[in-house]
Amino acid sequence: MTTDLLDDVKNVVVTTLSIQDRADSLSASSPLFGAVPELDSLGVLEVVTTLESRFGITIADEEFSGEIFETLGALTEFVESKLGSA
Repeated sequence: MTTDLLDDVKNVVVTTLSIQDRADSLSASSPLFGAVPELDSLGVLEVVTTLESRFGITIADEEFSGEIFETLGALTEFVESKLGSA
């Protein structure tokens, strides 16, 4: 996982969920789902839609799982895998 990609995914999460005040505290190991109150079911959909648009990827419904949103690093690795298969 590259630092640039991690920063890009972090930026999507921070901007989409309007949590700029907490951006500096987020790292690859930061827990997301269950730890960031704004990342509820609607927040997940908004983040996914923004990731798809930003990176030109498609995330199928069956690919959704709690593991993807476990940490910022896990989400970044998922995006990286999608970019590799695009």
